Amino acid sequence: MTRFFTEPPYIEVGCDEAGRGPLAGPVVAAAVVLPREFSIIGINDSKKLNENTRISLETEIKNEAIGWAIGVCSHEEIDQFNILNASILAMHKAIDQLRIRPDIILVDGNRFKNYPFIPHQCFVKGDARFASIAAASILAKTERDRLMDNYAIQYPGYGWERNKGYPTLAHRRAIEKLGFSPIHRRTFAVKPLIQSPEC
Repeated sequence: MTRFFTEPPYIEVGCDEAGRGPLAGPVVAAAVVLPREFSIIGINDSKKLNENTRISLETEIKNEAIGWAIGVCSHEEIDQFNILNASILAMHKAIDQLRIRPDIILVDGNRFKNYPFIPHQCFVKGDARFASIAAASILAKTERDRLMDNYAIQYPGYGWERNKGYPTLAHRRAIEKLGFSPIHRRTFAVKPLIQSPEC
């Protein structure tokens, strides 16, 4: 993994999101500014890490980062703006909260909207290339997982403590049985269950 995109003294912030694919809950983004002497071992795209590793790295990232912040867009905002725009908005919200002003924004993926007065660069699979984006992917994922664990207690029966709102078979069966919860994304299509032929 390439640690940084720019050379000193430029300050770069990495941005990534978690939760574009689920049927329920928010999309969560993180913005992370790492020090040049950053030395956490094992940091990578959050999807390549197990839960315990992500949680351990989350603590290290928050302790070592020069700055970090979380941005959230609710299921209502996702339905209103669509998931792509809500994901970008969540990243903007995270950047808004940084106490340090970066010189450039590094974004995972290939789509972003201009943030006022700060240039950006998009990178496909950037969370496997740049440390700040990987760190952001970990913070976004761990934060969203906690939110979905809390929602699982508030709205039991959908298995969100396991599937985090993603369209697993068990989740879709729960929707068929219980109906939609207040935090389901109403603009997302739910793939119908395959009915077994009658004997």
